[in-house]
Amino acid sequence: MRRREIILTATAVLAAPSIARGQEVLKSSKANYRLATLARDLEQPWSIAFLPDGRILITERPGRLRVFANGRLERAPLGGVPKVHARGQGGLLDVCLHPNFAQNRMLYLSYSGEGQGGAATTVARAELGDGALRGVRTIFEALPRASGGLHFGSRIAFDRAGLMYVTVGERYQMNRAQDLNDLAGKVVRLRDDGSVPADNPFVGREGARPEIFTWGHRNPQGLAMHPETGRMWETEHGPRGGDELNLLKAGANYGWPRATHGIDYSGATISANKSLPGMEDPVRVWVPSISPCGLCFYTGNRFPGWKGSLFTGALSNDALFRIELDGERYRSEERLLVDRLPYIRDVRQGPDGLLYLVTHTDDGGLFRIEPA
Repeated sequence: MRRREIILTATAVLAAPSIARGQEVLKSSKANYRLATLARDLEQPWSIAFLPDGRILITERPGRLRVFANGRLERAPLGGVPKVHARGQGGLLDVCLHPNFAQNRMLYLSYSGEGQGGAATTVARAELGDGALRGVRTIFEALPRASGGLHFGSRIAFDRAGLMYVTVGERYQMNRAQDLNDLAGKVVRLRDDGSVPADNPFVGREGARPEIFTWGHRNPQGLAMHPETGRMWETEHGPRGGDELNLLKAGANYGWPRATHGIDYSGATISANKSLPGMEDPVRVWVPSISPCGLCFYTGNRFPGWKGSLFTGALSNDALFRIELDGERYRSEERLLVDRLPYIRDVRQGPDGLLYLVTHTDDGGLFRIEPA
């Protein structure tokens, strides 16, 4: 990951270029496509979620939850959003619908929440009402809190059993990732109300937090469930080099900072070890960094050649990466939209089988990839 991601703030983000609305035919190895601009004037959008009625929810890092409906971005944000600690990389981050949203109208927001001692990655649950959130309740905090505005994570995803996974950054305090009594640098697994499942790997272990599912992570900003196996996949930012694609295994240690393919921003060695016994190796490592952000498996029929591919934004490459897997092994990848969109922060498959992107810029936008 480039150093510019470390210092990303509202004043440091680059402006997005003007994008032609679906004019040019772009080519990949297995599909021809066009890029459509759906909305602009979003301030550092971070995540998107699709409502059953066709609307799209979009988070903006400064703390707003916006709605795209009927072909336009609604001017007024939704009310009731929790107060966020919008500093550095912190702010309003992910949005995720409850698996039974159509029945219960519940959704989840991850954000940097402030309290005594600083800020922490936080998850709140709320009901989506008419124009506002209702019954907002904090259900998770990645304690202890810390000062500063770096490395919050943070993605939310549900598995087939209805359990919720949340990625948490190590707050740029690398050794916290190896402390099982600390929730930083972890992926946690929770029930939908924030309680701990009885079969979590560290339940009942002295000196370990029961919420933890995996540990030894740096700054994980991609999370997706494999549509066939149901297993969780994750991407995270390394320092200079060492970005990772990981297959999550219950109780596993993913090494940071004791094992890494990256070096410090100063050029200093963080660890001489790229792999260690008892620690999980990444499925894919990027050196130099691409800063992977957002993650989704493509299962639609609009791009038959892309079916089964894994997509992630690449903040440092100004590109969208399409990754092919062979079972649980990395096979190959290609870069799409190279230098056409800056800072692709999230990528999601819509209910229409198309891919949707947001760009994390001061004049960010919502974009759609369509067949040519």
